[in-house]
Order: sequence, then structure tokens, then C-alpha cells
Amino acid sequence: MTSRPAADAFVAELTDLFTRLGNLRYGEDVSQMEHALQTAHHAKLDDAPPSLVAAALLHDVGHLLQKIGEDAADHGVDTRHEHISAGYLARAFGPEVTEPIRLHVAAKRYRVAVDPAYLDRLSRASLQSLALQGGPMSPDEVEDFLANPWAPSALRLRQYDEAGKAPDADVAAFATYHDLLRDLIG
Repeated sequence: MTSRPAADAFVAELTDLFTRLGNLRYGEDVSQMEHALQTAHHAKLDDAPPSLVAAALLHDVGHLLQKIGEDAADHGVDTRHEHISAGYLARAFGPEVTEPIRLHVAAKRYRVAVDPAYLDRLSRASLQSLALQGGPMSPDEVEDFLANPWAPSALRLRQYDEAGKAPDADVAAFATYHDLLRDLIG
């Protein structure tokens, strides 16, 4: 079990990371911080469990850890941010937080494979990254994805992710999630 001081320290580390680097852009009309807060906001509106709200808030932390701005995809680089995010967060959070994060790119690939109209709803940046991430899943990949017990949570996270890209949205600050994050650490 993680101690309260260790939980506080990790939440402080996350807060510092988002405070210092959250202004980074990644091809969308919002910053990383704005996107994180909006994605978490949509999870809360959907009455998602606390673990999925945390996953929504932290799903793109890998972009911050890499300190890569919006030009990674422009240079043909799939940064595999979902794996970096999940690995980093696994230091403190369980799979109920990290697995939807690890699978949120796969969820996009799944959605495009099973619902071609979903492609039309993706932003330019999501379309660009989709191409780098492998495009729509093959039938075998779809089967494997659906067999994963975390697939439903990843699909919900994907929904919040796509909704969290509105410029000038009015959402709660990062600090409002501190207690939720602390309570999940351990």
C-alpha cells in the first residue's frame, strides 16, 4: 500500500508536470492541459467511476513526458504516448487507471474499423496520428481488442478524448482532481 506522503508526492509531481508543460500543443486547437481537463470533465458528466475520470485526466501524460510539441506526427513519428503514459502512471495507479490509457489508441483504431463514419468525426490531428498508429484494426486485431477486459473502459475514454478538444471550454482546474488522484494511488 502506498503511503499518504508518497501519494501526495506523486500528485505533486503530476501537478508540476502539467503546470510546466501543459501549455504544449499537439496539433489540436487546445493545449495538453485544456485537453486533459476537458476529457476528465466529459468523464465526470458521464458518471464514470473515479478511476476512469483519472484515466481521462492523465491519458496523454506521455506527451508531456516526451516534451514533444505538435510536430511529432508532422515528422512521421508515432510517439506511442499511450504506452509511455501507462508505464509512468503504473508507478502509482492500478490497472483500472492505466489499462484504459494504454488502450485508448487501440480504441480509436477499433472504432474506425467497425464504424467507418467515426473517421469523419476525427480531428485533423487524430486522423494524422491514426495513420501513424496503424490505421483501422484488422479483423484479428478487433477480436483481440474485444477480448481484453479493459476494452469497454478504453472505448469510454476514447469518447471523452474526442469530446475534449473545444477551444475556450469552461472546466474545473487540475487542482480539483487532487483528492480523486490521491484516493486512487495505492
